[in-house]
Amino acid sequence: MHPLREQATKRLLSRPSQQRLLLLDLDNTIVDRGAGLLRWAEEFAREYGLGADAVEWLIRADEDGLKPRDHYFAEVRHRFALLATPGDLHHAYQARYPRHMHCPQPVLDQLARLRDRGWTIGVITNGLTATQEAVLEHTGVIAYLDGWSISEAEGVRKPDTAHFERAASRCGRSLNDGGWAIGDSIDADIRGGQNAGLSTIWISRQRTWPISLPPPDHAVGDIAEALQFMLGHTES
Repeated sequence: MHPLREQATKRLLSRPSQQRLLLLDLDNTIVDRGAGLLRWAEEFAREYGLGADAVEWLIRADEDGLKPRDHYFAEVRHRFALLATPGDLHHAYQARYPRHMHCPQPVLDQLARLRDRGWTIGVITNGLTATQEAVLEHTGVIAYLDGWSISEAEGVRKPDTAHFERAASRCGRSLNDGGWAIGDSIDADIRGGQNAGLSTIWISRQRTWPISLPPPDHAVGDIAEALQFMLGHTES
């Protein structure tokens, strides 16, 4: 048995029962942000006649979504000597980017099964309100949620425990009764979830967990595997 899986099993067996609350990260958890960004970058490069090399640069400069958008589009404008202002570029991005995001139907089906089994499901995400809500709408994920918490709207960001508290509240629940958090960020999702008193599932994206940090309760390759784990540990 994998060491992380063995540790997770021991913790799950010794832990008292918790409420069926599941808080999900959005980018690179429910939706593949990398794939969506690639589609947007290809469209952007075609629109401005930038060539294939520009796509690679646009993705690299994005820094996995961590670079502030105003800085990113200022760099984009300078790099390609575009006439449009950084604000105009960002506005166009906000309008188009959500349309490039997808959530596989099997994942939506898993969310539906969890809700049928009494789970309350919410999304907790850092980002801009209009953009993230548009992603939830376009992907169809919003139909399977009891609530969501977006950092811009809430004025707080993961890993701050207050963001997890807001997310639980938006779902009509309290963190006092525990629950689960699933996400790909070691700091924002897993350490944040742990500090909030939640059990955690880490979407590894082929990375290795730092041995210096307390491990998640479970580690998986993608959201489908994470939700299957939840279904497997939930009595119907």
